[in-house]
Amino acid sequence: MARESGAYEGASRRQPVREPAARTYARALPVVPVRARGLTIEGADGRRYLDCVSGGGTLALGHNHPVVLEAIRAVLDSGAPLHVMDLTTPVEDAFVTELLRTLPPELAGHARVRFCPTGTDPVASAVSLVRAATGRSRVITVADEPFPDGLFPRDGEAGQEPPAGLLLEPVRSEAGVFPAADALVRHLRARTAEQAVPLVVDETGTGVGRTGAYWAFEHSGVTPDVLVLAKAIGGSLPLAAVVHHEDLGEPGDSDGAGAAGRPASPPAGGPGASGTGAFRGNQLALAAGAATLAHVREHRLSEHAAALGGRMLTRLRALAAEFACLGDVRGRGLMAGIELTAPDGTPGTPGTPGTPGTAARLAAAVRRECLRRGLIVDVTGPGANVVRLLPPLIVTEEQMSAVLDRLADAVRAVDRHRPDGTAAIRAGHGPR
Repeated sequence: MARESGAYEGASRRQPVREPAARTYARALPVVPVRARGLTIEGADGRRYLDCVSGGGTLALGHNHPVVLEAIRAVLDSGAPLHVMDLTTPVEDAFVTELLRTLPPELAGHARVRFCPTGTDPVASAVSLVRAATGRSRVITVADEPFPDGLFPRDGEAGQEPPAGLLLEPVRSEAGVFPAADALVRHLRARTAEQAVPLVVDETGTGVGRTGAYWAFEHSGVTPDVLVLAKAIGGSLPLAAVVHHEDLGEPGDSDGAGAAGRPASPPAGGPGASGTGAFRGNQLALAAGAATLAHVREHRLSEHAAALGGRMLTRLRALAAEFACLGDVRGRGLMAGIELTAPDGTPGTPGTPGTPGTAARLAAAVRRECLRRGLIVDVTGPGANVVRLLPPLIVTEEQMSAVLDRLADAVRAVDRHRPDGTAAIRAGHGPR
């Protein structure tokens, strides 16, 4: 352990000068993991932490889940190629079969799957897809409510033509954990259907049970035309895909006719279905992903996320009612954000007159206090003032209680010693 501790100190000193600050596990969390299982990370310093970042939602089953490790070992022991591009393999076929099994029949029965490099590439691939299918270029991203209906002109109305597609995140996690209202999603689905505008749902961070349904769009009862998938679908390894209705296609996909006379897409997983980029057929990621998808489905972990996530949000809202430095609590399933506010009740984000950055400093202080108590959380939102919880779907009630106890204790510590120098204030009780 002495050697590991020395490596910990050296690695943590070297990281800030070798890597940029744009990291999910930020510089404020100087943890060097050496072992991990489920919700728990063990650092090189011997301390154990409850991980409620889960690789930004990538680890649906937590760290080193047995079914994921078994799937990876099976590929390694088989002698199969670890990476191929566009060639059909048993591993890829098993992944696509399991993925389609999780989708609603009206999409699964007409679906095509394109594998993509990770990161923003699947979104770019989806945008390219709908532009090619419609012959239009404008793609609208839903970022605010209420959504302006004027962007969808009705027949006979003057104005610009309908967009090539509408891109929707069921929960805008990086923006501060803002779930889209189910009624809004249904309304947008109706309007896009009227205008033959493809509805693109970005399930990068919300899919595979995270929000309490297997896919977050299922909460609203709609079926999108295109799904953007990444993070959890790789079972902890890099994997991304775009799933779309067969009526949508891109030139060069095949010799068949698609929407508006354009070539149709080939069968799922076949040549031309993958977009561009060399690293889109990683066999280890496909195997880990198939095992994860199946485990979440067979063990009904989305239902577990709904039930336990509901209790998590209830307790977070009770905590917010106790402290004036805590504002809105938002989330769905096992995805929650709790907003830190400035003393006057405003978020105090950079650019806000009066208290610029105050809430961001409070959120950073809560994150530091959580770490001291063995809890890893992250901070998100444009003002960096929302503490986000993304526990894995296998979290138990006992573990969740420990997470929330540590978070509550961290908030109390920050409230006693506010980084902005103001007096601690309990909600509704004035200065203490």
